[in-house]
Amino acid sequence: MDSEIKTWLYDVLQSIIEIESFFAGRPKIFSDYTSDTRTKRAIERDIEIIGEAINRILKKDKTFKIENAQRIIGTRNRIAHGYDKISDDLIWSIVINHLPKLKEEITALLDK
Repeated sequence: MDSEIKTWLYDVLQSIIEIESFFAGRPKIFSDYTSDTRTKRAIERDIEIIGEAINRILKKDKTFKIENAQRIIGTRNRIAHGYDKISDDLIWSIVINHLPKLKEEITALLDK
């Protein structure tokens, strides 16, 4: 695997691990998330990093397969450029439903 692509995959994985760390030792409760502005902003930033890293991977290798890559990049763009239109529900859904699957996928790619 190309060394730049591998670096960007590690960036994705590191951002996911960082998001998980915000909930270490406590349950993931939506109302806790919505009332903690710092955590919200940090998670949004990590999601931006994930989207940018995947965007760079696809620019380098258009055939590289990452499930939902275009949606991930689109979410990054919405956060970066349409920050006032990002809902807590959307980010929470990503954290709960999509990041665990993405983590498995990225880990498998790095283990190849």
